[in-house]
Amino acid sequence: MKTIDLLTEQDTIDLARYIAPLLKAGDVLTLSGDLGSGKTFFTKEIGRELGIQEQIDSPSFVLFKEYHCGRVPLFHLDLYRLKNEGELLDLGLFDMLESGVTLIEWPELAENLLPYQSIRLQFHFDGNKRWVEIFPDSEHELYFT
Repeated sequence: MKTIDLLTEQDTIDLARYIAPLLKAGDVLTLSGDLGSGKTFFTKEIGRELGIQEQIDSPSFVLFKEYHCGRVPLFHLDLYRLKNEGELLDLGLFDMLESGVTLIEWPELAENLLPYQSIRLQFHFDGNKRWVEIFPDSEHELYFT
């Protein structure tokens, strides 16, 4: 695990700039953390770094958005409103994992169903300071030592 302070928006942008070049189709990033901890902002920056020109916003009400205009497709899910695993399975999430980079906000409902997580990010905000704990899989761990 690696902990990084996100004291400014630029720190989050820099984190996205570091992680995005490491990503390839099939990678799954799970983003946990309270409201306002930086999950969606981080996702927007990952999208920008992947070359996505479209506006990336939270898919809270539609649950899922996809972007095909970057170097690799980006699938952005927000599972906050889902109540059970059946609703998650109805999204067809597992049919698309290998074809793009998938970022999942509020992933707790999916964690037991996901075949793998490339990088798990736990965002924190204590009212004054933001930071993230990064838990990479074995393929990505050398980048976070």
